[in-house]
Amino acid sequence: MAPAAWPGNARCALALSFDCDHETAELGSGGQAVGRLGWAEFGRRVGVPRILNLLAHHQASASFFIPAVTALLDPDEPRRIVEGGHEIGVHGWIHENTSTLDEATERAMLVRSRDVLEQITGQRPTGHRAAQWDLSPHTIKLVAELGFAYDSSMMADEDCYELVLDGAASGLVEVPVDWVRDDAVYLSFNRTPPTRPYASPEQVRDIFIREFDAAFDEGGLCQLVMHPFVIGYRSRIWILEEVLRHARARGPVWIASHQAVAKHALTAPRVRSSEPRI
Repeated sequence: MAPAAWPGNARCALALSFDCDHETAELGSGGQAVGRLGWAEFGRRVGVPRILNLLAHHQASASFFIPAVTALLDPDEPRRIVEGGHEIGVHGWIHENTSTLDEATERAMLVRSRDVLEQITGQRPTGHRAAQWDLSPHTIKLVAELGFAYDSSMMADEDCYELVLDGAASGLVEVPVDWVRDDAVYLSFNRTPPTRPYASPEQVRDIFIREFDAAFDEGGLCQLVMHPFVIGYRSRIWILEEVLRHARARGPVWIASHQAVAKHALTAPRVRSSEPRI
């Protein structure tokens, strides 16, 4: 579904996303560690405001994927995000592992998550991202049946593509993610399972900018995933600013929400599969 052109004669599209897991990163796995809950709270208290201020400064739109319990813990956060002109998407009920759920339970939690976010923000979410990018055999079918416009949990391409269900086109756009374009892979810390940051902020910046430059050269999509409790620190928020500055300096770029990118991919004339990307 790679479009032949981007809005405003832009050379490429940049889709920024932020997963506001916050306390549910601990609660969703059944944990109750007070220190980790406090660390996660940093994302809400400090990370998100920093991100919103930076996006406003650069006049950039983004997508925020929020577990419903996160929104219930602090309803003002998703409201501030929407007031800032950004999109809210579903990211599970409590950051649960979707692949462990039976179909009925998964449907009920997906409906409840969507409805809670709509009640709090006044806007019905059109995008879905599975927590931890773990999907069950039923996830995509449920996302399509419940009327979502797009999913952003899968990794089969770098440009948008249409998901297929039982051999038939679903009409559901995939805005693909990848671990390579996720800040937590490089910068997160955890005791169980043991993980340590193995890349410096400079290295993460370089990876993100290389991803953008390749998308710009190809005329394609650069999609990034960040977490407020990872990127939101003083020594790391500049990664996002450097990406935005670099993107603007390269030339015309369309910085848009995942919702807008998915809609454009669905409706715009497309690059023929036989055409080269460069």
